[in-house]
Amino acid sequence: MSIFVKEGLKAVVSGITGRIGSVQARWMLDYGTDLVAGVTPGRGGEEICGLPVYDDVYEAVEKHGANAAVLFVSALFLRDAVLEAVDAGVELIVAITEHVPVHDVLKMKRQAEIAGAWLIGPNTPGIISPGIGKLGIMPGNLFKPGRIGIISRSGTLSYEIAGVLNEAGFGQSTMVGMGGDPVVGTSMAKILSEFEADEHTDAVVVIGEIGGSAEEEAASYVREMTKPVVAYLAGRTAPTGRRMGHAGAITGKGGFGTVESKAAAFKSAGTPVAGRPSEVPGLLQALTGK
Repeated sequence: MSIFVKEGLKAVVSGITGRIGSVQARWMLDYGTDLVAGVTPGRGGEEICGLPVYDDVYEAVEKHGANAAVLFVSALFLRDAVLEAVDAGVELIVAITEHVPVHDVLKMKRQAEIAGAWLIGPNTPGIISPGIGKLGIMPGNLFKPGRIGIISRSGTLSYEIAGVLNEAGFGQSTMVGMGGDPVVGTSMAKILSEFEADEHTDAVVVIGEIGGSAEEEAASYVREMTKPVVAYLAGRTAPTGRRMGHAGAITGKGGFGTVESKAAAFKSAGTPVAGRPSEVPGLLQALTGK
C-alpha cells in the first residue's frame, strides 16, 4: 500500500484559485488523488477543477470529511493556513510553500505536534504513493508502484533516484519530500518509523544533503530498524558557510552538517552510503537480495 497517501484520504487544496494551485490541483486529480474541495478566503461558492471552493478549511472538513490538506499559499499567509487546518482537525498537512520564516515554521510545527497532526514541509515537493495518489508537485510519471520507500530533502534528487530505481526494477511504495528548510514539520527519523511499520515497504532510500542534523538523527533510528536502508548525500564539494540551493543546505564551522559527518553517522549504523545516485540500486540489491 503506502504511507500517508492511502485509502481513505480526502484532501482539500488551500490556495486552489491561484495559478499554481489550480494547475497542480488538476494534475493531482488526473493522477487519481481523492481531492474533495478547495479553499481560498473570499472565493467561497466558486468551483475550480470541478471542486467546490470554500472560504475556510472548517467547511471543507464539515461537508466532505477532509482529513488532508495540500497548501499552495504564499509564505506570508502559510502560518495561518496551517494553524487553521490543524484547528479544523486535518490529520495530514503538506506545505509546498518556500521562503517561510523560521519562526513561523516553529509555531506551525509545535501546534501540529500538540494536535497529533503530520506537517510535511514547508519547501517540499510533497508526497506521492505511485498508482494511488499524490499531494504535491512531483511529476507522477517519474514514479512507479513498488516496495521501496524514499525520504528526501530534495525534490529533484528524489526524481533522479526514482528514475534509476525504476530502471533497475525497483518501484516505490511512497516518496516523502520532507522539505529543504532549516526547520521542517517532520523529522527523517519519524518518517522512517512509518516505513518501518508499513508492511508494503521492504527497504528505504534516504536522500540527504549538507546542513542540519536530520541525517544524523535518522542514522540513530536506523539502528533500531529491521528493514534495510541505503543513503545518498548531496553536497560533497560545497564550500563551508555558503548556502547551496535549499535554505537548510549549508555547512557550519568545525565540520558540522557536512557530507562527511552524515556519511560517518550512517556507516556507523550499518547503512551503506552511495557515492552517486546510480549506485543506489546496486546497494539495494545487495541488501535485499532482489
